Amino acid sequence: MVALIRPHERYRESFIAAVRELQPEGRYTQYSPEHLAANFPAFIRELHGYEDRANLPAHLVPETLYWLVEGDEFIGRVSLRHELNEQLRLLGGHIGYEIRPSQRRRGHGSAMLALVLPRARERGLTRVLLTCDADNLASKKIIERHGGVAETPYAPPGGRVAVLRYWIALDMEAGAAATSS
Repeated sequence: MVALIRPHERYRESFIAAVRELQPEGRYTQYSPEHLAANFPAFIRELHGYEDRANLPAHLVPETLYWLVEGDEFIGRVSLRHELNEQLRLLGGHIGYEIRPSQRRRGHGSAMLALVLPRARERGLTRVLLTCDADNLASKKIIERHGGVAETPYAPPGGRVAVLRYWIALDMEAGAAATSS
């Protein structure tokens, strides 16, 4: 059974293995697996610190990070941003998630989104923005399955692929329908 938890030291080895899987995709390249292994408790404290604006540079917004896990296995992470700034309104939104490559195409992205939407509602959000690249058909389907309503796409400068933007309503009826899908 999968669970959505706050980052925890118990998942050190599995998380580091996931970082090794994600780095060839250009993700987590700021972390050396060896450095993470040696400093994992501090890394976990840093992740928990993202909730407090006092710990963040001015251009970032507070966020709560969750990990999707099964047993001792780290599957993926989801970021629930407490608010939006101008950059996040265009690219990123309230919720961002990723699944480690070895765990993709198993329904984990959909499960993670279903589990984090009630937590967004608990934070007092009435709707959340999610974005994905136009060529990311898996994310597009997940967001739409959970009630995402498309808004005008964003065309990033430099010819990068268009970014699709979706709002999901978090009122009680919409939230119940989205999580029962």
